[in-house]
Amino acid sequence: MSRAYNFSAGPGTLPESVLVELQAALLEFSTCRAGIMEISHRSQPFEDVLQSAKARMRRVLGVPDDYAILFLQGGASLQFYQVPLNLALPTDATDYIDTGTWASKAYAEAKTVSDAKVIWSSKATTYDRVPAPMDVKPREAAAFVHYTTNNTIYGTQCAAPPATDKRLFADMSSDIASRPIDVARHDVIYAGAQKNLGPSGVTAVLLSPWALARVAEVKAARGGLPSMLDYTVAAANDSMYNTPNTFGIFALERVLAWVEGQGGLPAVAQRISGRAARLYAALDASDFWKPHAQPDSRSSMNVTFRLKNGDLEGAFIKEAHAAGLMELKGHRSVGGMRASLYNALPDEAVDALIAFMGEFERRNG
Repeated sequence: MSRAYNFSAGPGTLPESVLVELQAALLEFSTCRAGIMEISHRSQPFEDVLQSAKARMRRVLGVPDDYAILFLQGGASLQFYQVPLNLALPTDATDYIDTGTWASKAYAEAKTVSDAKVIWSSKATTYDRVPAPMDVKPREAAAFVHYTTNNTIYGTQCAAPPATDKRLFADMSSDIASRPIDVARHDVIYAGAQKNLGPSGVTAVLLSPWALARVAEVKAARGGLPSMLDYTVAAANDSMYNTPNTFGIFALERVLAWVEGQGGLPAVAQRISGRAARLYAALDASDFWKPHAQPDSRSSMNVTFRLKNGDLEGAFIKEAHAAGLMELKGHRSVGGMRASLYNALPDEAVDALIAFMGEFERRNG
């Protein structure tokens, strides 16, 4: 077997040591005499997995003890609707920061259940930047401000939360667990697992005590909520109102254990920022390359770029794949190239990409 360096934007690469653990658990988990995907979600062995996953997430991310941790399904795309459905009254003003495709989709869902408004956008410049914290000016009546911390398609990332006293809701799908965050500054954080937390199919949702209490008020105003979309139902049933993604939660727990083994988020952040800086330095070294994001908005997770000569982009992607550098093609909506540098990507992969870029430029520049 020959594993390539996987720069996929998601599902992303997983730590090889975790893959080995998952492989063994598929056949027989612990002393169960059955695989992790075969045991009951009501069994004690899986209950232990679930509680360990929650405990590790609380430790790794610094989640306050009074915050609920949910493991749901439907991805961030379902949260785009579920968040305002649970936490905004029909007449509430809800403010959204539009920094790309997924932020725009979150806003579109919020419009169906609240008085949603985009209060900042970089759409006019093809989403090449994010706002500085002080640039965000919420409406006086805004119940919350929603933002996307990292934008996979355009390669931009918020260095800090918006500077506002409004309640903050954040989609952290593509950079969660890559750097320390102030969870207590947010009332809602959600993230699809398939970037830095594990395989696709699990969505982590963190809710403050205010958020859980708020659901009751919203339910009264709306005449109730569908049980499967009600945060309080999910919390009361410890994420097991329906059968959860047992394998995905186990994988998430193992990935968080791996993060702890790396030294936690400070160590992970230092490694990630260093290799992102090396790649951006290579892109900035000549006009052969054209990075998309403005320098002060660049993402350490998704590096997006084009070639000065766009006719060469197809050859670059094809030759890179042949060289063991896979999934460098940009999102179908924008084209170009994208190198996703999620936590589990080996540092050698970035060095190999930089070396390949140098050789490609030498032959085609």
